[in-house]
Amino acid sequence: MGKKLNSAFLLIITVLTAMALLVLAFVIFFIVKEALPVLETAGLSELLTGSRWMPVDYGTSGGMAFGLFNFIAGSVAVSFLAIVISSVVGLGAAMYLSCAAGERTRAFVYPVIDLLAGIPSVVYGFVGIVVMLPLFLKAGVHTGSCVLAAGILLSAMLLPFLVSSCSDTMLRAKECYMPSAEAMGISKWYAMATIVLPASWRNILFSMILAVGRAMGETMAVMMVIGNANLFPNILGKGETIASVIALEMGTAVVGSAHYHALYMAGLILMIIVFFINMGIMLLRKHLLNRGGAGNA
Repeated sequence: MGKKLNSAFLLIITVLTAMALLVLAFVIFFIVKEALPVLETAGLSELLTGSRWMPVDYGTSGGMAFGLFNFIAGSVAVSFLAIVISSVVGLGAAMYLSCAAGERTRAFVYPVIDLLAGIPSVVYGFVGIVVMLPLFLKAGVHTGSCVLAAGILLSAMLLPFLVSSCSDTMLRAKECYMPSAEAMGISKWYAMATIVLPASWRNILFSMILAVGRAMGETMAVMMVIGNANLFPNILGKGETIASVIALEMGTAVVGSAHYHALYMAGLILMIIVFFINMGIMLLRKHLLNRGGAGNA
């Protein structure tokens, strides 16, 4: 009876895994299939390096154009700003929670962090419109919408993940090394800076890179505060990300048109960027683990 149950459980797990892989393969196949036809209208060089976006022919002298460079640059700029801001704030918060805060404080703060992670992105975007944009407008930014506003808002959305993952990593390192450090008479903060942080930096780095992948695909909140203008990203100027242009224009694109296929190509490019980020994580993890294994040996 026990062997039959184990066999049935193994079969169910195998089928579910195969279904997940098939769904992923179908999604990738569908995106690639719908994206490739645009190459008949525009070359890959124009898509990646062109800055003019005119996916519908309105009879203008320039005709249709499918330059995605500004959107790619906007996605990278907003994600970079967000990860820099959230990493600095998140690492400081994680150090406080893991080293200075007591058990009662952590028991109160962790549920609040989980609650922040569950807030829909459109709510963050609404808060950005109501609170942040008027502040930027008073500071002299035209309409208040800018790349910096999008980066700050996106960093607030990444903070719960970074604080939670970094504090857990640092807590484990603290529990492992701090008793020995205290026994040797090393002060708590010196031990944190010279022992706990170096022991945790690998997992902290992985968390930051994973956060970049999430930031690249964020749509609604960024779209609400960035200004959605096809311009090269300027920190106090408007811009637009790949995810934003897809969300704004997919509903109006005629199925099978060049505009439709160009938007799928934009999604494919975004998927490839995130894929290479994830591949970089895997290679970096393997390299660091090999170095750690050699060092331990």
